[in-house]
Amino acid sequence: MTAAAPGTDPASSPLARLAAEGATGALHGHAGALYLADGAVVHAESPVVPDVGRRLTAGGRLSAEAWEEAVAEGGPDYRAGRFLVEHGRLSRGELELCHLSALFDAAFFVLFPPDSSQRAPERFLKEARHWLGPVRPVPVPLLQRELRRRGDLLRRAWPWPEVDTAPVVPVPGAVPAGAPGAGPTCGRRAVLQAADGVRTPVQIARALGRSAFTTLLDVRRLAAAGLVRTPPPDTGPGAGPQARTPLPARTPAATVEVSLLYRIRDALEAL
Repeated sequence: MTAAAPGTDPASSPLARLAAEGATGALHGHAGALYLADGAVVHAESPVVPDVGRRLTAGGRLSAEAWEEAVAEGGPDYRAGRFLVEHGRLSRGELELCHLSALFDAAFFVLFPPDSSQRAPERFLKEARHWLGPVRPVPVPLLQRELRRRGDLLRRAWPWPEVDTAPVVPVPGAVPAGAPGAGPTCGRRAVLQAADGVRTPVQIARALGRSAFTTLLDVRRLAAAGLVRTPPPDTGPGAGPQARTPLPARTPAATVEVSLLYRIRDALEAL
């Protein structure tokens, strides 16, 4: 299985074929993997994205010990997620919401890695399963639609992808202290406070235990507001963010029936 040709939508090639075949297994790439069951995506993981465990423990919802117990006890049987629910650590809704957020987050970076040297996933391991176990399968068309939506959000926020991979550098004095209505929202303020001129957006996301995509979007919005610096484009041969894997192509808006979980997810991302 080969990678999608440059300039095409990677989500429409190997992933779409596997969905049409009703495949079960793991689609691996340089930036992570997508796990499928009967053609639907059931899990996604990427080293640049906080996983379910990091989100739950960083936010204080679970102790590190409770998460490690679930992995140790339920992981070998591919039921770590079910273990958390059965033992009263999480409600089913909490698990689904956290898993869904992590899945969409990781899938974006797996299919559209920020590092231009990384290709979209191309290696498929049949029948591979993830130790978390099935939680809420996501049909591939829905995943593709969500990734296109996220690509559009990034472009509309600030069409300079250089900020995606560069250290986040606050602009001193950009927001006067105590100026009513002048400061960033709560989520963006947390990102701004974590920006030390060294951490990149995904490193800030890991430090905060929050969505890497939402952090990326916050950084673009902060750059558009003049609160963080936008680095100059790297115009060297084959270099830098200019050559990164293209984001999903824009598509016309469509009326989509969305469940309560998806509406909650969108509300959380807007914080």
